[in-house]
Amino acid sequence: MAKRSILNSLWRYVFLTLLTVCLLSLAIIGLFKVVNPPSSSFMLVDQWQNPEREVQHVWVDLENISQWMPLAVIASEDQGFVKHWGIDTQALVIALKDYRKKGSLRGASTISQQTAKNLFLWNGRHYIRKVLELGFTLGLEGLWSKRRIMEVYLNIAEFGDGIYGVQAASQHFFGIKARYLTRTQAAKLAAVLPNPKKYNAGRPSTYIKQRVAWIKRQMKQLGGKNAIQPLLRGQ
Repeated sequence: MAKRSILNSLWRYVFLTLLTVCLLSLAIIGLFKVVNPPSSSFMLVDQWQNPEREVQHVWVDLENISQWMPLAVIASEDQGFVKHWGIDTQALVIALKDYRKKGSLRGASTISQQTAKNLFLWNGRHYIRKVLELGFTLGLEGLWSKRRIMEVYLNIAEFGDGIYGVQAASQHFFGIKARYLTRTQAAKLAAVLPNPKKYNAGRPSTYIKQRVAWIKRQMKQLGGKNAIQPLLRGQ
């Protein structure tokens, strides 16, 4: 009886702890629906690891970002963004199979998942982080509009060492504000997102130039700026 009582108390403690964490997470997600995040977990880790370097980050509302930019990241990172519910289930199944074989979970990240990871979590290919990422992603999709997810994503994505958000990236690499980005410049920024510490949007390698050309073709095939008008209207 004593052992059963201890186990019941333990399960009750675990349940209450998980419930508290879930409710707190939902409260934070709800807050960031209307309040712009002042930072992100990735930025905080960057500042901790590189205290001598100042993180470059300037928030800018989506209406002050060139329409080429959300189109470019959709073409490059997640062409089903406006239609899916945050998770590419087919890609996730493939990633899980790969995890069972290699013990490393990677890929399958939609823009919504990348937003959840960049804002709340850490980099890595661990199963636990992926589970947390999926939970936060569902929270974002449930409480935020696609427009808000895109707005936050473009403001916290890393585009270079210590360079976060499209406004800071536009100023650093091209000397202009994000609202003036051309189609090619937007494609260059989108092209480095898979590995912004390795690639440079201002000095694109041959590989990045090839990616830029591919992204621009995808942007055209998606329908150009017309493809993102429902997103910009908050639909």
